Amino acid sequence: MESRNRSVPGAQAVARAATLLRLVSAGGEAGRALQELARGADLSRSTAHRLLTALRAEGLVDQDARSLRWLPGPELFLMGSAAATRYDVTHRARDIVRSLAVTTEESAFLSVRRGDETVCLVREEGAFPIRSFVLSEGVRFPLGVASAGLAILSFLPEAEIDAYLERHPELPQRWGASHDAGALRTRLAETRDRGYAVNPGLIVTGSWGMGAAVFDSAGRPEWALSLTGVEFRYGPERLPMLGRTLLAHAHQLTSRLSARRT
Repeated sequence: MESRNRSVPGAQAVARAATLLRLVSAGGEAGRALQELARGADLSRSTAHRLLTALRAEGLVDQDARSLRWLPGPELFLMGSAAATRYDVTHRARDIVRSLAVTTEESAFLSVRRGDETVCLVREEGAFPIRSFVLSEGVRFPLGVASAGLAILSFLPEAEIDAYLERHPELPQRWGASHDAGALRTRLAETRDRGYAVNPGLIVTGSWGMGAAVFDSAGRPEWALSLTGVEFRYGPERLPMLGRTLLAHAHQLTSRLSARRT
């Protein structure tokens, strides 16, 4: 990546601006502070502020006048609307995500693979009053960390899994020892055996997640359905039922999205 950035004039600035746009978008309606954005993009405050100011001039980000937090801008909405006809699957998936939430009474989600990350597209609340707020629309996680990304990574070809782990040796430092290559490979194998992923509170203690991959017409895992909730709702007596329900909804969505592309 670094050599490519040096060989293409302006590529580094574009990459930095794109990273900031992703971070701002993931902040949703609450927005994000300059310090948080600079830290997330691995930039100095002055560099982050300069890039954000330039993006605001183009309408791609906005800044709240009172809190000074940065928010997605109107031009970003227009660009997203133009791209939605090609990439958006939420209108075809929302009823399935809602059905999953109603059936399980847990919070249900649809996430999409974007490079080495998953991005949450849809959240539907279940009826159970105690909820986990680890995941919401726009939030990104590296593959293999949240249950959706673990499900997707599990069903990629082995060579792609190897390449991903080589690209991201920082996972255990950032997310804990349970995300080193050996532990992650064990969870990937377990996921393939079960058909669905289980995250036993590895991101936030006491907040469990389950994920099932959704495949495109070529058989590649490009999306995932997932559930999150408090630990006592995911005991051994209930987990298999949740897994079967999750897989049934994932198969339904796979069939629907594959039919769209044939």
